[in-house]
Amino acid sequence: MTQALKKNMSDTTGYAEEDLRALEEKYCSYGDTVHYMEKPKFFSSCEGSYLYDAAGTPFLDLQMWYSAVNFGYRNPRLNAVAHRQLDTLPQVASQYLHREKVELAALIAQDAERKFGLKGRVHFNVGGAQAIEDSLKLVRNYTGGKSLMFAFEGGYHGRTLGASAITSSYRYRRRFGHFGERAQFIEFPYHFRGPKGMSKEEYGHYCVQKFARLFETEYNGVWDFKAKKAEYAAFYVEPIQGTGGYVIPPLNFFSELKKVLDQYGILMVVDEIQMGVYRTGKLWSIEHFGVKPDVIVFGKAITNGLNPLSGLWAREEMINPTIFPPGSTHSTFASNPMGTSVALETMKMLEEEDFETQVAQKGARFLDGIRELQKKHKIIGDVDGLGLALRIEVCKKDGFTPDKEMMDWIAEEGMKADMVVNGKKHGLVLDIGGYYKNVITLAPALTISNDEIDLALRLLDELFTRAEKR
Repeated sequence: MTQALKKNMSDTTGYAEEDLRALEEKYCSYGDTVHYMEKPKFFSSCEGSYLYDAAGTPFLDLQMWYSAVNFGYRNPRLNAVAHRQLDTLPQVASQYLHREKVELAALIAQDAERKFGLKGRVHFNVGGAQAIEDSLKLVRNYTGGKSLMFAFEGGYHGRTLGASAITSSYRYRRRFGHFGERAQFIEFPYHFRGPKGMSKEEYGHYCVQKFARLFETEYNGVWDFKAKKAEYAAFYVEPIQGTGGYVIPPLNFFSELKKVLDQYGILMVVDEIQMGVYRTGKLWSIEHFGVKPDVIVFGKAITNGLNPLSGLWAREEMINPTIFPPGSTHSTFASNPMGTSVALETMKMLEEEDFETQVAQKGARFLDGIRELQKKHKIIGDVDGLGLALRIEVCKKDGFTPDKEMMDWIAEEGMKADMVVNGKKHGLVLDIGGYYKNVITLAPALTISNDEIDLALRLLDELFTRAEKR
């Protein structure tokens, strides 16, 4: 911890923690995710890969604000841009222009044209779910008002009314009803829990063929043979499932799927909100799979979590001003200068530094480490990873039956901050995902050091050892 950070912590005054808990219990909504744990932790400061409580105890963060802080807490380069923008043009109505918005859109669109050979434009918003909503408008508009979508089992796209309709979890819709049609959910090649006897690639092919069968006859309900038209407008995909548990499909899967979509005139909308911005070692995780998307939706780490900014890139014919004119969507804070200035600096930083190599090397080191943990601990059923998006599936001692109760215990045990390494107490911040909520979804900072990876593995080893001794 730096001296400046220590000074900032010592300067903090206010309520005692027990008083804050009483105020929170009385005045704060419980409608977000903060009360998944009985007593959520208060944090006071952060730096690099760590969060700190009021006592200065370090908590190694392996989820980094749900993969929003890819470049480390209080990243000096990105923070400096935020401070500079705050002193120059922190606010301006979205009906006017500022340099950072235009340059950022150009960088993203030019990058897409180089990689995919497609001209396109960029449209900004604030949060990921809001950008998903914008993409739904874009798709419906381009396809003549078609409102039906395909999406994946295990997929997550947000909790606004529109985004929850294409998110597979019914619990996000149950109390609020439907605002438009619910998506038709298609099997994702989750190999660990797929049919036995198939390789990962065979299972991916099987899932594509199962989807393609929907178009074999009009009585499967999606294709009009006489008109040669599909009832569905688009397929919303996460290249690597996020909340679904960092499930990584085989490399053949999306190229085969895209052939089916192109054959029947269905758009591919790629949700990169969690896996984009080099989480997997590429700017967009779809780049690993050799397909050309029609729309890319992004957010989170594009600003390193410093100021809300999201957006989408779409092919020119879908988004040019003649088809998607001014006022098609609007948010007061869309393309805000605080967000676009930091995102522009993020893109420049990505061009200057070799994150592709760094993330691949660190991810391989981390994945090798958790594979060694898997050999040691029977409760680890499956591990996998792509770049620094890694998964550990917690199971019963048979190595397969999901164990949500054990997963919850491990996450809470990590927050006790009583694991001693080199004479110093540490906590461990973990995120839980997966179809059965039994998966540790590891999204460490892309700037994590090798020493911090080794520390993470040591702390995970301690938690699994404790869990098996319960």
